[in-house]
Amino acid sequence: MHPWQIRFAAWLWLLPCLMVWAALSPEQRQQLPPPAAGKVDFTKDIQPILQISCAQCHGRGKDKGGFKIDTREDFLRGGDSGPAARPGDSAGSLVIEMVSGLDPDNIMPKKGKRLTPQQVGLLRAWIDQGMEWPKEITFARQPLHNLHPRRVEPPPPTPRSGAHPVDRWLEDYYAKHGVAPVAVAPDRVWARRVYLDVLGVLPTPEELEAFVADRRSDKRVRLVQRLLQDNHRYAEHWLSFWNDLLRNDYKGTGYIDGGRKQITAWLYSALVTNMPYDRMVRQLLNPPPEAEGFLKGIVWRGAVNSSQTPAMQAAQNVSQVFMGVNLKCASCHDSFINDYTLAGTYALANVFSEEPLEIFECDKPTGRKAGYAFLYPELGTLTPSTNRQERLREVAALMTSERNGRLPRTLVNRLWARFFGRGLVEPVDDMDAPAWHPELLDWLAEDFVAHGYDIKHLMTTIMTSRAYQRPAVAGAEAPEAHYVFRGPLVRRLTAEQFRDVLGEITGVGYTSPQPTVDWLLPEPSELQTQRLQQVTVLQWTNTLETATNRWMSWFVREWVLASPPAEAQAVLAANVEWKLYINGKAVGDTRPAATPVVVDLAPHLRGGLNVLAMRVGKKPEKPPVETNRSVAAWVRLKTEGTVWALDTKREWKLVHAGTNDWGSLPAVEEWQMLSTHATSSEARWLNERQFAAAVHSLERWGRYRAAWVAADSLAVALNRPNREQVCTGRPSQATTLQALELANGKALSALLRQGAEELKARFPHAPETLIRTVYRHALGRAPTAGEWAVIREYFKENKGREGIEDFLWSIAMLPEFQMIY
Repeated sequence: MHPWQIRFAAWLWLLPCLMVWAALSPEQRQQLPPPAAGKVDFTKDIQPILQISCAQCHGRGKDKGGFKIDTREDFLRGGDSGPAARPGDSAGSLVIEMVSGLDPDNIMPKKGKRLTPQQVGLLRAWIDQGMEWPKEITFARQPLHNLHPRRVEPPPPTPRSGAHPVDRWLEDYYAKHGVAPVAVAPDRVWARRVYLDVLGVLPTPEELEAFVADRRSDKRVRLVQRLLQDNHRYAEHWLSFWNDLLRNDYKGTGYIDGGRKQITAWLYSALVTNMPYDRMVRQLLNPPPEAEGFLKGIVWRGAVNSSQTPAMQAAQNVSQVFMGVNLKCASCHDSFINDYTLAGTYALANVFSEEPLEIFECDKPTGRKAGYAFLYPELGTLTPSTNRQERLREVAALMTSERNGRLPRTLVNRLWARFFGRGLVEPVDDMDAPAWHPELLDWLAEDFVAHGYDIKHLMTTIMTSRAYQRPAVAGAEAPEAHYVFRGPLVRRLTAEQFRDVLGEITGVGYTSPQPTVDWLLPEPSELQTQRLQQVTVLQWTNTLETATNRWMSWFVREWVLASPPAEAQAVLAANVEWKLYINGKAVGDTRPAATPVVVDLAPHLRGGLNVLAMRVGKKPEKPPVETNRSVAAWVRLKTEGTVWALDTKREWKLVHAGTNDWGSLPAVEEWQMLSTHATSSEARWLNERQFAAAVHSLERWGRYRAAWVAADSLAVALNRPNREQVCTGRPSQATTLQALELANGKALSALLRQGAEELKARFPHAPETLIRTVYRHALGRAPTAGEWAVIREYFKENKGREGIEDFLWSIAMLPEFQMIY
């Protein structure tokens, strides 16, 4: 190289340095944003600025330009350009020169948003006021918490702690933090809490009084165990928790065009059978068809940001749900607030992708291909493979391996937060942070693993502790810098709990569920066998008379009713496509073959003769053809308090006709009686378990809970999420939208109106019995003397349905009703 080229290159290298060293001129100093007025708080005002704008390059072990901000001393020391700040002189501090943007060639941060004048003013005030920096705050790389298994033994029991391991761990904690011993919550309060936490409903007045009257010393342990054995109601309640977590819903983006898939049947089965958690996780990560909706995510319509492709969604969801890590920032760029990188996120997403992924940074292609890696390589490595199924098996095994201490700790923390209103680690999706009681978290997690990842065992362990039985305490209005556990926080009923409790009090549930699940699962084996034996199939086999156009089969059942029924439902299926007619009118669309369908018949029936007809089949392409036409049917009727059923065993007729039109059928005299039946096992087209489960579901008609239906306006107002994103917690604070919906919402008004009608019918001449019953169920107590006086005075002028409706609304608005204490 020529000497002048060397000298020129040296000047090019020195030029940025000279720019950095150049101080602001007096005129430029006058242009700086003024220091903020008032005392600056480092935690509230300065730490967020440094975390977001500086730490990515100068924190967590990084020191670009020789400058790092791990501690106050590091910050003052500065880097290659000299000291970064002069306490008491912000205008003469290099960091203010850099972030002010007055020198367009020398601006920090280099990437991302520039600091606003308000932020620069805060930094100036902080420097001018002496740069106060709490010693416990650091931007240094933090050790990973809650990642590895760690077995710990609880302290020995003492007279104060008792024998329960949770309370033994907490005894020393209480002493260190000045938490005074307290008596456990009263029976009525605690029973209400545990019913809502386990089953999502309130105890009936009879159940509550029996518990209060029980004098056994272990009655609380017995109650927890008994409630957890109520498999169906337990699964119904916890379905909402897992739906939120796993993004499972019944309608919304993706379901119409196949870009999303429900996992409700699989999830209900897992909950009702108490599937071990590690097996649940393996099936979600290496799924059978009924569980594949979790990894599928949502195939968004139109142009999609590269961070929202299905494989990236899978990486984000798997990390958040099972490891308590939010990767959304690191799906666009290296995270500003932790050590997760864009390359690491893509490496995990690549495991779930059908094709190798190219890395996109802030939605721009980089030309680099992603590798394959687990979120924490120290737990194990993944073998690069072109076979996606092999990758899924490997990641499922690694996630649930005994080396992964994070998986059980994340669920323990989520359940602790659910029962206490706040996690052992908070936020619950920052599981890299330390717990406020690390040993308690470790012990609960290791005990959970030792008992086969049994979720109900974990719940029993937590809910039988005296910690769970402590009186509820009010939560802080703002996040606490130093949280101290004193007992469960007062919590608000979830949207589903609010609706379900009102439904049980009034007798008004939802008519039918939106998903299809195996409703027989929680039932005793004898009842399951009985239901399966009830399934019979009516079948006809012959050559279709295509020459005479008699190619459509009509299966007909007639019956006479004295009056229209209070309830009427049917489960129907056929071996080929079919359509339903009631009293000559079509009901619904053409139905697919083999799938049992539940139909509400009540709106279509009348007093007198009723005719149900299933039009089965379609015109064959090649005549003549030997064919089998089969139907299975079960009709449930409720008339004048009596429930009775019609099946396919008798009194069905068959007619063949070359018409789709009911009005064009031959005369009744040409219809033939059918007596050819087959068991469901002989009729191979019918899934007898699915049909029997649908028949069994009719027993709950009109009493389905909120978890089984899509959210209405009331549920949305009460913070039920749309589940397009993972939801790991719902806000408990009241909102303006809630106030408006509770005061004027159509969904609540309709519920209370129907509930008032039901209660009026149950207590037509006993308003005081009605009032007492509602009070005891809703609040667990009788009205006070003052409340009785107000209620009696009101009901003098409002004795009808409207009065009961107003009374129900006033109960539903009480904090005593809406809160879990």
